[in-house]
Amino acid sequence: MPNRLANESSPYLLQHQNNPVDWFPWGDEALKKARDENKPIFLSIGYSACHWCHVMEHESFENEKIAAYINEHFVPVKVDREERPDLDQIYMNAVQTLTGRGGWPMSVFLTPDQKPFYGGTYWPPTAGRGMPGFDQVLTAVNDAWTKRHEEVLGTADQLTARLDDIAQSAGGGDGPPLTHALLEGAVRQLEQEYDPEHGGFGPAPKFPASMDMALLLRMHAHTSRPALVDMVHHTLNQMANGGIYDHLGGGFARYSVDERWLVPHFEKMLYDNALLAGVLVDSYLATGDETHARVARETLDYTLRGMTAPAGGFYSTEDADSAPHDDPNGHKEEGLFYSWKPAEIRAILGEEAADRFCRVYDVTPLGNFEGRSILNLPKPIALCAEEFGVPAGELEKELAASRAKLFDAREKRPRPGLDDKVLTAWNGLMIEAMARAGAAFGEPRYVDAAGKAADFILTELRTDDGRLLHSWRGGSAKLDAYLDDYTAMADALVTLYEVTGDEQRIDQAAGLLDTVLADFADPDAGGFYYTATGHETLITRNKELTDNATPCGNSLAACALMRLGQLTGEARYLDAAHRTLEVSSLLMQRAPRAMGNMLAALDRQLGPSRELVLVGGGDDAKKIAGEIRRRYLPRCVLAMRTGEEYRSPLLAGAFEGKEAIGGEPTLYVCENHACQAPVAGAEAIRQTLSTLSPPPGGEG
Repeated sequence: MPNRLANESSPYLLQHQNNPVDWFPWGDEALKKARDENKPIFLSIGYSACHWCHVMEHESFENEKIAAYINEHFVPVKVDREERPDLDQIYMNAVQTLTGRGGWPMSVFLTPDQKPFYGGTYWPPTAGRGMPGFDQVLTAVNDAWTKRHEEVLGTADQLTARLDDIAQSAGGGDGPPLTHALLEGAVRQLEQEYDPEHGGFGPAPKFPASMDMALLLRMHAHTSRPALVDMVHHTLNQMANGGIYDHLGGGFARYSVDERWLVPHFEKMLYDNALLAGVLVDSYLATGDETHARVARETLDYTLRGMTAPAGGFYSTEDADSAPHDDPNGHKEEGLFYSWKPAEIRAILGEEAADRFCRVYDVTPLGNFEGRSILNLPKPIALCAEEFGVPAGELEKELAASRAKLFDAREKRPRPGLDDKVLTAWNGLMIEAMARAGAAFGEPRYVDAAGKAADFILTELRTDDGRLLHSWRGGSAKLDAYLDDYTAMADALVTLYEVTGDEQRIDQAAGLLDTVLADFADPDAGGFYYTATGHETLITRNKELTDNATPCGNSLAACALMRLGQLTGEARYLDAAHRTLEVSSLLMQRAPRAMGNMLAALDRQLGPSRELVLVGGGDDAKKIAGEIRRRYLPRCVLAMRTGEEYRSPLLAGAFEGKEAIGGEPTLYVCENHACQAPVAGAEAIRQTLSTLSPPPGGEG
């Protein structure tokens, strides 16, 4: 018989609905039961694409003996970390404080009043591999709860006090001044940790350092230090050639378990692909490398093909695991969907084409992953063509045809599980990437997809009083939005304005940021809490200042507030951004690898930051606007009016006194709202733009 999770909408929770564990979702019913029966809460937090979450479910939560013990002695609560990042942040801090490390599945034991007293991550069902068994952990925790109850409550009080200290002391203090020294410190650390052979930063496992790479591109734009762009260029090439990239269907996996990007953790997350697509677009604009444009397009095409709801929102995750193709009901295996054996390829391509494909993409009888092969490019295709004695163009054409055939065959395999909930913050990241890519490549379909997704969020994930909601699935939205939901969407809406000229997007962004200023701000220290005033009362109210796999809400706030402040001239936005930077300065100095997006906001503030104001109607102005968007201008914002469409009162100051000269498109280049002499005519505008940034690949 299904448990209470059968009534939930989260795919992760639904995965556990048939466990013999008597799971509760987080909520009043579970908390009341724990209080009434004076039982500890066993809190298990994970997400649908988490491989080790699946392992622990199969080993322990489907184990009748373990389940019976949990049901007798604990109140078991299952939480989807993607739905409840507020809970995940708090209890991850607890596990890291207790053990020095964290991860998922996360397993935490709480008092009935939600205070943690013991925790960890994955435990096997019985002792092994140098770890205690989950059965032993459960027995020891129950023994402590019943026999050393006051000691456990004391530990819980102390740990909760520590968590509150962590939350309240986030940032602040006597941080260093906001100068270029913070940026240079971050660059030095990235240079020290850079892997010159394989790309990336630090040892294995290697995660996409999207925010760090974006920062290096910014710094290169202003310092003209080739080494900085070379680090980004090499890393992106190595990732695009490695097994972390899906060479048949596009898109990147979560991370690589080795140092050379070969063996990925196969889950595909919306946010990784949004952030990497954005860096690839930046790299293309900064260097003109068409390979990066191609990989960005393939990544976005994967998102449109497989991760987009009919109504426009973007889904969250594809799983790492799938069933064997000849046994759809069999036990799932990690990476099975994406890996190959030579015989499978020969059956699809024939002997000659299969032989070349396997040699190029490293498919061997022994394999490079559990007896199968992950497609990757150990050497350039041009070099392979030399070895085969065929023209490079001929080989490229053949390989493209082979990839298409293999993709079609792979589509007939049982697919990895899809987490089809729509999360507001992650959608904001992908909307921003789609819009910028569409502008950079001159491809309206990406801009259209970004606009459709934005309208979906602003329509379907809103309360009657206009506040955002966090999660949507199957026609129903729920959960009050968090800081990063508001700020990621606001930043995306500013980008949509710059790309389309639709001034309603500015009004929408301002409405979201006004809510942030009213409901999330810390009026004493500066910066913003993760949850709004009036949010469910938890044991502490977190303030997240460091980036993780995604930019933190405060760094997104700093970026969005600054960009909107530049466009509108509203001091309250700029002042709030400045205070957020100030409260983060100590962390930017001490932990720059965790502050990439905040450092990008600092770079914008230190400037010189410019407002580009383009006025004038007709096709010439629209063509010029397109050319502006196809240049790498990381410190600029673009205000544009080329017709008589809706005009936002928030942009009145940006356009005041600015008119087209002689009926021609006219560009005003402003810094701190003081403008240079206007430049009229397409050719003169192009010359002015070239002093700010060359087009991709130079002047051509």
